[in-house]
Parts: sequence; structure tokens; C-alpha cells
Amino acid sequence: MSPDTVLVGLAGVLAMAGPILFGVIGETLCERAGVINLSMNGTILLSAMTGFAVALASKSPSLGFLAGAAVGAAVALVVAFASITLRQSQVAVGFVLTLLCRDLSYFLGNPIMGETGPRLTIAPIPLLRDLPILGPLLFRQDIMTYLSFLIVVGAWIFIYRTRPGLVLRGIGDRPAAAYTRGASVNRLRYLYTGIGGAFAGLVGPIYSLSVKAGWKGTISGLDGIGWIVLAITIFGGWNPFRAAFGAYLFSILQWLGLVLQPALPGIPSQVLQVAPFPLMILTLLLVNIGNAEWVERSLARLPAPARRAVTRLLRLLNATPPAALGTPFEEE
Repeated sequence: MSPDTVLVGLAGVLAMAGPILFGVIGETLCERAGVINLSMNGTILLSAMTGFAVALASKSPSLGFLAGAAVGAAVALVVAFASITLRQSQVAVGFVLTLLCRDLSYFLGNPIMGETGPRLTIAPIPLLRDLPILGPLLFRQDIMTYLSFLIVVGAWIFIYRTRPGLVLRGIGDRPAAAYTRGASVNRLRYLYTGIGGAFAGLVGPIYSLSVKAGWKGTISGLDGIGWIVLAITIFGGWNPFRAAFGAYLFSILQWLGLVLQPALPGIPSQVLQVAPFPLMILTLLLVNIGNAEWVERSLARLPAPARRAVTRLLRLLNATPPAALGTPFEEE
């Protein structure tokens, strides 16, 4: 494989990871605030269909992205209303919504299936696009891929380096303490759930207007992306940089599945195509088993060097969710 082919492939990896990053950052904001938005998979499908339909009718991809963000925010606010105001199970409401949104996208999107609509074009950055290696890798992308780079850095700075970010972590970890310090916990949960939902709503149009342009209903290949977003949020430990690593890792595994097919003719192509999914599940398991008793007993039987290496790996992967995640808070 030539170096130019590798660069083109890796540039594609960055583009494929872009929509996943928007979803992961959106879910991270929701869950940092204490709300689980389990409607992610349905939101992506419905926003993909809506964004494409609006862009098709208006001939404007920008309006398509705005429509997708509006759909994502609206669905997330339904989750927030049901869980914060009505005190219903976030998991149950989110799961029902993901099924509802999925079926709505297929039903309402029937008239536009297979239509050719507008799509984002590549927007190379002058001067930077001519840099060796970095130019074709980073600076010959579309606007949403560029924004996916910025959103990771921006989210990390916001969460860990600003006062509102400190308050956000407080309402997800210790809402009672945040409330006594003057934070309106439930109002802020509504706010961040809506913002996170809007980010998630951009995922669909990025696919239908760029990565996988068009709307093809059940064969769009988008069903399941939302569950990967939720898994990477957990793998990322609710940290934007670590979540970005998970998103890029998943995209690289998908790319390798395509690259390795000609080199491994004895392995069915379906195996390589689905391999990233069980690998992500395995990694997700490693995130959560570090403190289990049976793991500690198993590690005790290993030689000291191996035990230390495995322990360091498990500690590196270990992630603790926000303490009040999924727990309603009643302001007195």
C-alpha cells in the first residue's frame, strides 16, 4: 500500500469519526449533567432523514444541519421533561423514544428515499492544505470535520477549565451541594440536555449530507451508530479527549476491516466488517471490570511484572460515571 493511499485512508478515518465525535460530546454533556439520553440511536436516524429532507427542499445544507440540531434538541428535551419533571425512568423513556424515532424516520422518509440532494463539499484550507502529510490528512476536509476537531478541545476546556463547567460537573456528581451553592440544578439539567441533544442531532445530517450522502431508509447503514456513541461515551470516561480516542479507534478499526479484506481472502468479508463492534464491547468491558473481586484474585496469581502491567492498563481504562447519573433531584 502506497503512502498516498494510507494518507487518503487516514483522512477518511478522521471524516468518519467526525459525526461520532459530535454524538459523544453531546452525550457527555447530557450525562455530566446527570441525564442519560438513551434515545441517541433513534435521534441520529430521525435527524439524518429530517436534515436531508430540509436540505433537499431548500437546496441548503446549512438549513439541513439546523433542522437536525432542532430534532436532536427536541427529542432530548422530551427525555429531560419525562425524567426531571415527571420523575419517570430515563432509561425506559429513552429506549421507547429511540424506537419511535427510528420508525418515524423510516416512515416519514419514504417519499425521499434514493433522491439526490445537496451535500457538503471539501473545503481545503489555503496554504495549510499544501503541508506534507498534515495537509492531505487534516486540512482537506469539509467544515463539519474541522468543527469535530474544535468541539473536542472546546468541550474539554469548558468542562475542566471554566466555572460553568465546574457547575456542570457538580450537578452531575453532587447536585445537592451544587444547589446549596446557588445552582438551579433542574434548570441546568434541562439546558445541558437540550444542548447535548442538539449536538447529537447534528450526527444524522453529517451522515446524510456528507459521509453517506442521501437517505436510503433501512439500508442507510446508520441503525446502530447511536449505540456505538453511547458505548464510546462510557469508554471515554466522560472526558472529551479520551472519548475522541475511542471514536478514532472505532473508525480505524472500520477502515482496517476494509483494507484487510483483499489481504485475507479466507476470512468472510462480513467478519471483518462487524469486527469493530465486538472489539468495542470488549474494550467497554475492560473499562468496568477493574475493581471486581475476581479480577483482583486473578491478578494475584500472575507474576509481579505482568500483574503490575495489567493493573496499570486496567487503571488507565477505568472510568467512573457521574455519581448522580440517572438520579432525579428535587429542589426544596
